[in-house]
Amino acid sequence: MTAMGCCVSIQSIRPVGELLYRLKSKADPSVVPALVDAIANFWAMFKRPSVDVIVPVPPTKQRKYPPVKLVATELSGRMKVPLCTDCIVKVKQTAQLKDLVEYGKRMAALVGAFAVASARTEILLFDDLYRSGATASVITNLLKKGGEG
Repeated sequence: MTAMGCCVSIQSIRPVGELLYRLKSKADPSVVPALVDAIANFWAMFKRPSVDVIVPVPPTKQRKYPPVKLVATELSGRMKVPLCTDCIVKVKQTAQLKDLVEYGKRMAALVGAFAVASARTEILLFDDLYRSGATASVITNLLKKGGEG
């Protein structure tokens, strides 16, 4: 499996941040196509490795319209890349990471939080917020170990 060593956040692009806010805080799924347009356009700007599957990070907070899953599903269709919603499963409830400022506390909260149910080779790990990289780091390490960790 190849794990890319970088993460990119397009949330900081003002219109994208506003759309994400509407989806998450206002439960407005009508913004999903516009979010996917922004993501697809951003993705197309750079040479990227091929992706075998899009894997959404399981949510911490259950919502009527789960933002990561909704956007990942739409992105999967747009990119014509399969979606695997059960490749990574959350096995332990954690605090919302947005409420944990210190990186060490974020990492500690994520210990044992995820399990790999179905490993793939070239994945696009998809989440709605990138702040410290803690979630991406924990899941990437778990995938590199073949799901044991």
